[in-house]
Amino acid sequence: MPTEVIMPALGESIAEGVIVKWLKREGDSVREDEPLVEVETDKAVVEIPSPASGIVAKLLAQEGQPVEVEQPIAVIAAEGEELPGEAEPEAPEQPPVEAVAEAEPPRRRVYSPLVQKLAAEHDVDLSRVQGTGIDGRVRKRDVLAYVEQQRRRAAAAPPAAPAPALPPPPTPGEELVEAEADEEVVPLTGMRRAIAEHMIRSKQTSAHVTTVALVDMTRIVQWRERNKADFERREGARLTYMPFIIRATVDAIAEFPVLNSTMEEDTVIIKKYVNMGLAVAAPEGLMVPVIRRADRKSIPELARSLADVVAGARDGKLKLDQVQGGTFSITNPGVYGAILSTPIINQPQAAILGVEAIRKMPVVINDAIAIRSMMYLCLSYDHRIVDGATAVQFLQTVRHNLENFEFLR
Repeated sequence: MPTEVIMPALGESIAEGVIVKWLKREGDSVREDEPLVEVETDKAVVEIPSPASGIVAKLLAQEGQPVEVEQPIAVIAAEGEELPGEAEPEAPEQPPVEAVAEAEPPRRRVYSPLVQKLAAEHDVDLSRVQGTGIDGRVRKRDVLAYVEQQRRRAAAAPPAAPAPALPPPPTPGEELVEAEADEEVVPLTGMRRAIAEHMIRSKQTSAHVTTVALVDMTRIVQWRERNKADFERREGARLTYMPFIIRATVDAIAEFPVLNSTMEEDTVIIKKYVNMGLAVAAPEGLMVPVIRRADRKSIPELARSLADVVAGARDGKLKLDQVQGGTFSITNPGVYGAILSTPIINQPQAAILGVEAIRKMPVVINDAIAIRSMMYLCLSYDHRIVDGATAVQFLQTVRHNLENFEFLR
């Protein structure tokens, strides 16, 4: 039997992926688990492996085309195997044209559960939405574009007269705005559009609150300076500050597990493991690859895992399990010099930790002024799930773990 290749779930909040590049063409041989296609989401570019060995019999999606999760994108067949429906049928007797017209009622439009849910949330009549998917299928972005169109129409309408009808949502690559001579128009497409939608959805979904703590990183800074060269020779990976921050965070999560949870309707699901998402700036945009079971890893193991996922994100070579199942995220604007930020939660997680730049500052210690290496940590959390007192205690525990780090483990 031929094997369908299905668009996999590339994360708990991701409803579709965009076909970036087919690594095999129709008629090519492919082995099971060999990379077949590159798929882009708002979080990463991922290589999808072939689920079976055989011949690429059919590609069902084109490069640049968005495809919803669980939809088929290709068919793998054994050599010489005939695909269903490809055998030459006997030519049936053709009925009169009038009979065909009478026998074919209007085609019923079918909507995915996600589209139906969005339509219900925004009170949208789906029959009025122009679809840009295959065969005019209505997709998530079509509904969101229609909602935005109606909002703009309502805002622009004068009190005494209705606003003129706006054009339908533009197709990818279509000119959106006429630029002045000294302006450049950059269409919002691909990963940039997906990131925008993901960020808006997060702000609309979670009750964002941000709490800040100031951490004395002097001991870690000094230890790293003394040991980083030997560490790199011994472990084969650079020693940055991030492994220490990840370790301190997962230890704090063990004390405050509600920070490592998600909300589904009227329930909170607390995860008993930590898959740490790490925001990485890549050429295509911000990605969030995942270190799986970060709670079980030592500092050397975290350093190697970190180097692996960062390289994969920047080279566009992440594996499927490196973008799925994140339970908590850390973002590091401090690497670019930021000292304070208010991160946006990576849905459907409960919180995200912003790591800021380490700066030498004068601080008071035992009634005396000392120069210490200080860093702000900024925790954004979903106030529907996490109380303010719990968030503050969690953040102070991360601070304590960093300031009292046990370097032998």
